[in-house]
Amino acid sequence: MDDTDKTILNRIQSNFPITSRPYRTIAEELNLSEAEVVERVGRLKDQGIIRRIGANFVPGKLGFVSTLCAAKVPEDKIRMFADIVNRYPGVTHNYRRDNAFNVWFTFIAQSSAEIESNLNQIAEESGVSEILNLPASKMYKIKAHFDL
Repeated sequence: MDDTDKTILNRIQSNFPITSRPYRTIAEELNLSEAEVVERVGRLKDQGIIRRIGANFVPGKLGFVSTLCAAKVPEDKIRMFADIVNRYPGVTHNYRRDNAFNVWFTFIAQSSAEIESNLNQIAEESGVSEILNLPASKMYKIKAHFDL
């Protein structure tokens, strides 16, 4: 990753242009060609440096609820459990932690009842019964921007 890649990453991570040709907009700002910006972003995605490019929405403002979940999953069931969890469209991401509750994931749905129902289905299908539902009682959102 060179300085141009870092400049592009700094530009796109918090203020992606909402235009019909966003990569051209970025290219013009950085004195690059649109093709070079597209190639570099594609390469960074292929390398796993960029996970995704997309909007982040506030679930409550769209009529949804969200929660953080933590599950106590035996080591030999982690892949199976993650595959089951990932089938639910309301799961935005999941990850492992070095803790007794070792698989964490976020869940967004139209209601708390829907989340509870889905968590019960996940427990039944996976055989993992210890899944905590940890909805936020107050949100303290910060902007995560990594200056490269």
